[in-house]
Amino acid sequence: MIEHRKMERKTPRVGLNLTPMIDVVFQLLIYFLLATNFALGEQVFRMDLPERGGSSMIDDPFDIPEEPLRIRVLSTAPDRQTLSINLQSQYPQPSDLSGLERFLRDNRSGAEIGLFLEDHPIRIVPAPDTRWAHVVDVFNAVIRTGYRSVHFADPES
Repeated sequence: MIEHRKMERKTPRVGLNLTPMIDVVFQLLIYFLLATNFALGEQVFRMDLPERGGSSMIDDPFDIPEEPLRIRVLSTAPDRQTLSINLQSQYPQPSDLSGLERFLRDNRSGAEIGLFLEDHPIRIVPAPDTRWAHVVDVFNAVIRTGYRSVHFADPES
């Protein structure tokens, strides 16, 4: 008897070789990395330039507007003959015109402290019932100390 051998058949395995595909992927990656421009493109910015023949003075964008020094003038006492001067709360209060002149002179730039330039805005604010002579006296005291930008504000109560 002949033995019948079973022939073992090996089924061929189909394999997928990934090496060439990985090579192609890396080559495409390198190509796109080299071909890509990462620099920012030119952009158009809107510029507002001054008109020709206009002001040659350029405004500083970082310029902080100066807060004016407010000097409040009051005529006190029953007959309104006494002058009273009040400054903003952060400054020492002068008792009379000479005290106001001393404060302004000591705080002008060039002095030791130098809080104010000579063109620093100063507002004289009279009370509604203040005598005009008192307002003029305060104005003259400010001018004597060398300030040039002195203005009158509407009376406030």
